Amino acid sequence: MIKDAKKYLGFLSSEIGYPFPETCLFHIIPAGYEASVSYGTGTKNGPKAIIEASQQLELFNGHSVPADKGIYTHPPLLFNKSCEENIFLIENTVSSVLKKNKIPVILGGEHTVSVGAFRALSKMKDRIGIIQLDAHADLRDSYEGNKYSHACVMKRALDHNFSIAQFGIRSLSYDEHLLRKEKNIFHIDADIFAEQDIPKHILPDLFPENIYITFDVDCLDPSVISSTGTPVPGGLLWYQALNLLKKITKDRNIVGFDVVELAPIAMHHASDFATARLVYEIMGMVSQEFRIQS
Repeated sequence: MIKDAKKYLGFLSSEIGYPFPETCLFHIIPAGYEASVSYGTGTKNGPKAIIEASQQLELFNGHSVPADKGIYTHPPLLFNKSCEENIFLIENTVSSVLKKNKIPVILGGEHTVSVGAFRALSKMKDRIGIIQLDAHADLRDSYEGNKYSHACVMKRALDHNFSIAQFGIRSLSYDEHLLRKEKNIFHIDADIFAEQDIPKHILPDLFPENIYITFDVDCLDPSVISSTGTPVPGGLLWYQALNLLKKITKDRNIVGFDVVELAPIAMHHASDFATARLVYEIMGMVSQEFRIQS
């Protein structure tokens, strides 16, 4: 354990203290970046709320103890420069974690933080697929004149030639609809989940073995998580989302993930706790055999 007192709270530190980073598989990166949210605000406070809520988690999640693999929380990233420089900071932090053969876990912040992760992943030798769980397609080339808007995140992933699979989408522009058809982007939208059971084998056979998950909490129905900037009715329910994640990740390696767009509301802890629990559940799905060459 790191002996000197921490100036910041760590994920689950009430239970695990402050372990040395080299002993931990999971590296939490608090990235409270907010610059382009277009409706509700407050995502910059998301990482702090998630980490505070994590203090109330049980180590045993009902199936395993993900914390046994070690959870190290990095100091919160400071964003006081240009958008490009802030994304570069995230990229460098994620790259440093990947080079150590660890799993980066980004806590947003608006969805733009994922762009830094995509840039870091694009430098990896292995082919990576991006799994997006979201209410919005986020495939605009620019929004309100900003190519780094949270509404453009997955278009930036396409710019890096990543294979993409989208789940839970229920809000997209006509141009985004056309782009999905043009690029043949695999997707199962929210209305399909309402009508059908989740198939046993959900991803295309040729989808990359190594995957990065980007989970916008507005993928979940507002009855599950309401503290988010752009909630959309008709989202996935809790166990529906977990079952989907389990089937997505079966026989694949999770090389990293992010959970973004929580916008905490004062005295409303349910969404904060649900998001912390979601982070911990995804940790539990990570393969023990995780390996990726930088």
